[in-house]
Amino acid sequence: MTGISGILVAPFDAGDKLDTRRLAPIVARAVDAGVHILVANGNTGEFYGLTTAEAEAFVADCAQIVAGRAPLLAGIGKSVHDACALARASAKAGADGLMIHQPPDPFVSPRGIIEYVKRVQDAGDGLPIVLYLRNDAIGTANIAAICSLEGVVGVKWATPNPLKLAEAMAASPEHVVWVGGLAEVWAPAFYAVGARGFTSGLINVWPERSVAIHTALEAGDFAEARRLIAGMAVFETVRAQEMNGTNVTGVKAALAMMGQDCGATRPPSAWPLTPAQSGMLRGFLAEVGLLKAPAPAK
Repeated sequence: MTGISGILVAPFDAGDKLDTRRLAPIVARAVDAGVHILVANGNTGEFYGLTTAEAEAFVADCAQIVAGRAPLLAGIGKSVHDACALARASAKAGADGLMIHQPPDPFVSPRGIIEYVKRVQDAGDGLPIVLYLRNDAIGTANIAAICSLEGVVGVKWATPNPLKLAEAMAASPEHVVWVGGLAEVWAPAFYAVGARGFTSGLINVWPERSVAIHTALEAGDFAEARRLIAGMAVFETVRAQEMNGTNVTGVKAALAMMGQDCGATRPPSAWPLTPAQSGMLRGFLAEVGLLKAPAPAK
């Protein structure tokens, strides 16, 4: 949990059907680079764009592709019945843990989240639970209460508020591991208050850079971590545009430019990149050496 949680893209074919065969080289490169945990059905995997049946198929296929080379964390969410079905399917597929997405229901309540987590935990055959917290408005006391539930071992903190993170850490059981859930850019700030590890969509494109950033942070070399993060700023700028609607678009567009096409994103994600965005991204990939050299003319 204190390493990099690499959030895998969900590849689609030209007919917008799940095509996980395209994932194999991405997984292999991530594992070879030293990414610590791989995650199926995360946000970079367009979890909310998948049907429950597709999410079940995706985690099963990911488990076969990963084949024990790294722990596999399975994203869980949507309606409580869908979440429980996906928890059962993920356990059957061989996932090593369950990551519960924060419910996006407009009428969510703190005690409702507690019941939601309990039901998923019951369905998950005893697999450890990681909470994916994207909104800290429920308050420190409620966060601590959820972290005290049986089976909860970690929290992916995905709200840009390090001070509230520090409060939640202090109020929660000591065994809970706190991970930066806003990828590389926010990792130094979260490390500064005691979190360890971070989530990453970059690992689909440039896992070596993610691992280098993690290595620097673990060594306490914040200056080196900031330098490495600055070197990927263009990539993150492209992903943050259109209200973050190009987040996964940037990853999939980069993969296509690199010769590892994983298809388009699904609405409501933006697709394709605009010409200006594509130009920025292609220039970045060329600058850092991620584009394949063109074949010599015959």
